[in-house]
Amino acid sequence: MANRKGSTALRIVTVVVIIGILGGVYTTFSILFRRDESIPAEKITTVARGEMVRSVVATGKIEPVSKIDIKSKASGIIRFLYVDDGDHVREGQVLLELDREQLEASRREAHANMMARKAMLEKAEAEVRSTALALERAREEAESRDLEFVRREWERMKSLYEDNLISKADLDATEQRWRAEQVRDKVLQRNVLLRESEHITAQKAVHQAQADLYAAEAALQRAEEELANATLRSPINGMVLKRYLEVGDAVSSILQLGYNATLVMTIGDTRDLYFRGAVDESDVGQVRVGLPVNITVETYRDKIFPSEVTLISPMGQERDNVTRFEVRVRIPGETTGLRANMSANAEVILEKKGGVLIISETALVYDERKASFVDRVTGEGDRQKVDRVSVKVGISNGSRVELLEGLKEGERVVLQ
Repeated sequence: MANRKGSTALRIVTVVVIIGILGGVYTTFSILFRRDESIPAEKITTVARGEMVRSVVATGKIEPVSKIDIKSKASGIIRFLYVDDGDHVREGQVLLELDREQLEASRREAHANMMARKAMLEKAEAEVRSTALALERAREEAESRDLEFVRREWERMKSLYEDNLISKADLDATEQRWRAEQVRDKVLQRNVLLRESEHITAQKAVHQAQADLYAAEAALQRAEEELANATLRSPINGMVLKRYLEVGDAVSSILQLGYNATLVMTIGDTRDLYFRGAVDESDVGQVRVGLPVNITVETYRDKIFPSEVTLISPMGQERDNVTRFEVRVRIPGETTGLRANMSANAEVILEKKGGVLIISETALVYDERKASFVDRVTGEGDRQKVDRVSVKVGISNGSRVELLEGLKEGERVVLQ
């Protein structure tokens, strides 16, 4: 009885083991020899030969090389606007005019003040000439006096009187004349000093009048400049990229407020454009000046604007804990259709290979040692088989990868 029970248990274990072995074999064969219907056509790709490009993409904007913010040197209210967004302008073309009424009144006032100062200068110069003549006459009178002659005559008469050759009356007459001549000499000398003082005062008045005239002329020049500044002209040939104001809006002077002055409009030379974008710090080490670049914009998805890297910023800018470096790419040749501030992508070509084997990146399988494999498909229909093959890969662009070893052109692999 016991032997019969043991024999039955042994048969049950044997059956379980056989079923397990058959299940494992079936599973293995189902993996290695999957039929075509188990692998959809869209899950199979073919090894092809072509061009492989490794690149870095920078995102940014299209900008004109020359772009100028227009601000006014004069303050006032906009009276006339002659251009709008998108208008082409020439260097020197009038863009807008401010209200000139107050500025013209200020100019007339400055001109009148200048003319008054000029008249005052002419009057002061005439006074200088008059005082110069008066001084000259005073000096001539002082130089033509008889003081020395009368003094010598008095001394001679005094000697004669001492020798009893003349009377006391004659001596007194000579002495009286001598004293009178001394008084006259003092008067003439004081007159010379007075005329000199008047002449010096007149000269100072001329200097002051000249200074006042210079100040009045400068004020007139400023008034004329402010009047001229009420008319804004384009400093370059280009296009109005953006107009920020309308007729009747107030405009502040850049001479008074500097950077904070009212921004009137922005003009750029759209004939000469460049791309300005940024690349991550993880990629910037691979980018060099002179590398080829393909620029695309959203508006013209199928059109490529070829160029090359012209500038890489030496300092990165951090934003949202990500550091990026500015890259500039000048766009040569025909730029018709491109507009300032368009969003654009610049594909910087780091490496390019032609005539190499290429497969989809999604066909690769990696083991724990990071070794690369693909599931190769062979045969057709019921004879279709899948086997895992070790491969060696080269450069990748993120979606396709260069195949160096392991497969031949035309072989098929499974997309994972």
